[in-house]
Amino acid sequence: MPPYDCMLLFKPHVKKEALMDLVARVGKHVYRRNGVVTSVKSLGDVQLGYGIKKLDGRFYQGRLMQVSMMATPDINKELHYLNKEDRLLRWLLVKQRDVNFGLDFFGDDGRTELRNFYRKPEDEDEDEDDDDEEYEVNEEETVN
Repeated sequence: MPPYDCMLLFKPHVKKEALMDLVARVGKHVYRRNGVVTSVKSLGDVQLGYGIKKLDGRFYQGRLMQVSMMATPDINKELHYLNKEDRLLRWLLVKQRDVNFGLDFFGDDGRTELRNFYRKPEDEDEDEDDDDEEYEVNEEETVN
């Protein structure tokens, strides 16, 4: 399953509960289609470069959310119910290309490259200090 990012631009006056409700609905929709939501990020309030006209006015600000997921390729067609959502100004689904996970990240010879990350602990015998005696403090000296 390829990874996708769904960017949701909400109207600025939408409450946090309503915002999370819609994000949860998207997550449940992906889950029902055998997908996995990997992360949800709030990118905060954004100032728009132009006003977006909706039935209840023109908006120059919005709240941006990113929902990262791994889903089947037909998820784009299945998320078109978001077009009728009155809390959203815009939504966009972006497919991440050339993303490698696991051993694919290291290439064909990934198993041998993983061995380079493991290092045996070196002997610490060289680092022993016999100078501890000069740093000992008697309790009688510290009491005033």
